[in-house]
Amino acid sequence: MAEIKQAQRIQTSVLNAAEKKLLVWLAGKQPGWVTSDFMTFLGMLGSLLIFLGFVLSNLSVQWLWLVIGGLLLNWYGDSLDGTIARVRNTQRPIYGYFLDHNMDILNEMFMFIGVGLSPFVHLHIALMALIFYLVLTVQQSINVHLRQEFNLTYAKLGPTEFRLIVVLVCLMFIFIRPVSEYRHLVTIFGNTYTFTIFDYIAIGIVALLALISFVYFIKDLKSYARIDPPKYKPGK
Repeated sequence: MAEIKQAQRIQTSVLNAAEKKLLVWLAGKQPGWVTSDFMTFLGMLGSLLIFLGFVLSNLSVQWLWLVIGGLLLNWYGDSLDGTIARVRNTQRPIYGYFLDHNMDILNEMFMFIGVGLSPFVHLHIALMALIFYLVLTVQQSINVHLRQEFNLTYAKLGPTEFRLIVVLVCLMFIFIRPVSEYRHLVTIFGNTYTFTIFDYIAIGIVALLALISFVYFIKDLKSYARIDPPKYKPGK
């Protein structure tokens, strides 16, 4: 089999520098039995807790604490699986890429669908956010294939920043009663829907993901057009 060239990881998020130092330190503290695979599945467990917490929040807003715990566990596992491999020089670029990205898709499915099954966000809004997230994932995978670039950051925001936003929103709902109790009736095409503050935040995230995917599509399209210019010029 031909040698697989590892993609260049592009991380320019707000928290990247401090987070990278913390992750390297944490990776060095892990016992030998803690492997990259273990961390990958620990991250998956975190996403299941997030899903469960959002679903159970139909019973009480206090279940959002389970969501926050799941987000922390998901960050810990998802961020350390690759870091441990790099610190120990045990990278498996083919196996690791396949496993990590499949688990990432499952993680996001559980998270977004869980949000949509909570009392705070309409399911179709959560699914729109999932669709645009998957669009960005596909664009990312195409760039890994075409130019060996693995972009983890968009508009200075990466997975850690998005997790932190969700944590802050959950804390608002837990501690600020008017926020959790706020309801606004919206009529769309003759149908009336009850919107929460979380709905409006989710709509903002959908708009942001859509904008990012469009901007990066145009940017990458222009870049590839320069790399691979047209062979036929009209009139010549």
